[in-house]
Amino acid sequence: MDLTVPEYAYMFGFLQADGHLSQQSRQRGRLTVEINARDVDLLRRFQKLTPYNSSITERTRSTNFAETHTSATWSLFSLEARTRLNELGLPYGRKSKTIAPPRTEFSCRDYLRGLIDADGSVGYTGKGFPFVSLTTASGAIGMHLSEHAKEVTGAERTLKRNARDGIYNLLYVGKAAQKLAVFLYYPGCLSLERKQTTAESIATWVPSPHKKPGPERIVWTAEKDKVLLSTSTVDDACAELGHSRNACRARLTKLLDGLVPLPA
Repeated sequence: MDLTVPEYAYMFGFLQADGHLSQQSRQRGRLTVEINARDVDLLRRFQKLTPYNSSITERTRSTNFAETHTSATWSLFSLEARTRLNELGLPYGRKSKTIAPPRTEFSCRDYLRGLIDADGSVGYTGKGFPFVSLTTASGAIGMHLSEHAKEVTGAERTLKRNARDGIYNLLYVGKAAQKLAVFLYYPGCLSLERKQTTAESIATWVPSPHKKPGPERIVWTAEKDKVLLSTSTVDDACAELGHSRNACRARLTKLLDGLVPLPA
């Protein structure tokens, strides 16, 4: 797993954000990655990149967000593979706050794209402005994105944890989002197909000369609330509604906590 190779750098970023490394007695353990079944092709690409036996399975279950949700899981048991991933910076067990960019040389934009595909969003706000965002509990990851995004876009972001859940929410809108999307999602790169398609659309976006991006103001309706509650993930709701991940997460929390009435 040479992280100077774009595909491996992307894969490692995705695994750090969305993978889980577990261990048991007698050196047993496994790496698992569970994603929406519609994105199973990405797991097949990971499987081809990995020179060890592994499996991909699917299951359908009910969740807090949907009565039926089908997911795909890639499982890798090789001790040698797990040891290598752990050495590169994928911890065993809970990892959201402790992950950090690899200390070895790596392809930066591919690594960042892997993080955003797993824990970020690429889309358009309700007012039609493109956005790229990343949600992370790791200060090291947040700092890494903000530093490189500043180099690419000129936009500076101050890291500050969300007071409610201690999460960093990094958001780039308008021209900054366009520059970042073009930098991250170049032609032929390994990525989630749906985010690659959105990024290609953002690359051709032309801002209106009379409008400037500002804070997103959303009028929530019963129909929008139903979409939030019925889609399997927040990212799916963002893609369908065209709102930022922060806005969708905040509204969903209010619905689930009973702070606003549920739609009929």
